[in-house]
Amino acid sequence: MRAGRLGERLAGLVQPQRSAAELAAASLREAIMLGELLPGERVAEEDLLRPLGISRNTLREAFRLLAHEKLLEHQFNRGVFVRTVDANDVEDLFRVRRLIEVPALANSTTEDWSTMTEAVQTGLTAATRGEWTEVGTANIRFHQAIVAAAGSRRLDELMCQLTAELRLAFHGMGDPRTFHESYLHRNNEIATLTANGDLARATTLLTTYLDDAEREMTTAFRAAGRGCPQA
Repeated sequence: MRAGRLGERLAGLVQPQRSAAELAAASLREAIMLGELLPGERVAEEDLLRPLGISRNTLREAFRLLAHEKLLEHQFNRGVFVRTVDANDVEDLFRVRRLIEVPALANSTTEDWSTMTEAVQTGLTAATRGEWTEVGTANIRFHQAIVAAAGSRRLDELMCQLTAELRLAFHGMGDPRTFHESYLHRNNEIATLTANGDLARATTLLTTYLDDAEREMTTAFRAAGRGCPQA
């Protein structure tokens, strides 16, 4: 009897793998990562309820999840808006990226780097067409592929959150071609070394890459008055 009652209780606690709010948050996060929702843009409930096929309460829970991830913010008596990041956000993003991307690449045992190389080729093709927002998306896919090599679902989820916030930072860099072009070719170099099994050199290049990108972005943000060094 006790085992039966325990089984019934546990069955009642089982939840779907992802709730409706989590699925809605994933859709909105992807839209931010793709550059379809811009910093400072109002995210209106009435525009999303029908496309997402969810209730108002579920949508508000999705908003809360994304606010916790620092992608959305609630402004009193105004509504929900996509966050505008500052230099301190950028510094913290790169601090976390170093902790997960560099070890993921250095310690990877995978031999299938097709997702990484495909992201590089997508970026190169987009660049020839002048589609620089797509170059930024390919850049994000490239770095997600690095973390995916660790084989951790939790790290993959974290990287999705980080790269959505990174896209918000990209919007603060002015002309996307000026910013993305040099990193596109560095992605190609890292991917080539990785595919050839030279993870040591690829990891060294990735570390320098992240250092340079952080420096460039924080300098640009501070020059625009968007964030000061923390005490």
